[in-house]
Amino acid sequence: MKITNLIEKNQFSLHQEEFALDVLTGLSSHPKSISAKYFYDDIGSELFQKISQHQDYYPTQTEFAIFQKNCAIIPDIINESEIDIIELGAGDGHKSKLIIDGFLDKGCKVNFYPIDISEKAMQLLGENLTVNENLNIHGVVADYFTGLAHLKKISNNKKLVLFLGSNIGNFNKAQSRDFLKKLWFSLNTSDHVLIGYDLKKDTHVLNKAYNDTDGLTEAFNLNLLNRINKEFGGNFDTSKFQHYGFYNPTLEAMESYLISLEDQHIYISALEKNFHFEKFEPMHLECSHKFSPSDIAYLASHTGFFVEQHFSDDKNYFIDALWQVQKESP
Repeated sequence: MKITNLIEKNQFSLHQEEFALDVLTGLSSHPKSISAKYFYDDIGSELFQKISQHQDYYPTQTEFAIFQKNCAIIPDIINESEIDIIELGAGDGHKSKLIIDGFLDKGCKVNFYPIDISEKAMQLLGENLTVNENLNIHGVVADYFTGLAHLKKISNNKKLVLFLGSNIGNFNKAQSRDFLKKLWFSLNTSDHVLIGYDLKKDTHVLNKAYNDTDGLTEAFNLNLLNRINKEFGGNFDTSKFQHYGFYNPTLEAMESYLISLEDQHIYISALEKNFHFEKFEPMHLECSHKFSPSDIAYLASHTGFFVEQHFSDDKNYFIDALWQVQKESP
């Protein structure tokens, strides 16, 4: 598997600077918060793969079943003899493999480009994909839109962009629109996207998924504190914080917090600053927004996409939306 790293040393420094500034701002705010986008260092990526395979975490199993049922339909809709399949975020490959195999089984040549900021995640993905003479795999280490811009320059093939899982739910509704508009701008007319949307459902199902019985989600969230310790010289003691996740029906989102279990001061040497946590003070980490079918249709119509087909499961837990990019000619 070939890997192109587009993150230069100075870019890495800028990412670290942004991370440090966000930590400073978030821990100085009331209530305290740190963005979920910083979950995914190498350890965080590995933990999330374990979460996604856990029996309590329905989105992965549900989406896999959707692709098992429909992987032969998607190539017929797109109807290309060669295609670039681009995955935003390198998963473990078992879902994207179903989609790739669907195209290969139809005799289509596939160029698969996973884009991720973690080179280790890219390497793990490469280990899980089967070699095929009609399959070319080329990992791109970059943020999503830098990677997409690079691929737009080097290939004129029609593209299918995968944004799977419930990743779109990490944005609120306004941010989702902005992300999709940016994605639309990054592609050419008649390109396609396949996006996973986690639907609103029984709150007991949601709460169980985000509070798994083996504590993987808690470990995933606490790893963010370990990352701050490692990269910025913090002295967080993860045993003094507790994961708390619940569904907020007003926000239509699962919320994740870390709760301080005692009155404590945290020093971060890179910031040269102490931060005080009161006993039971919450620190907000994440909102995972859920959608209705009408929400999804609205997003498509307001961001420049044509709905080809929405694939769902028997329980109506999840939708994978196949949309086509539509742009006007002069």
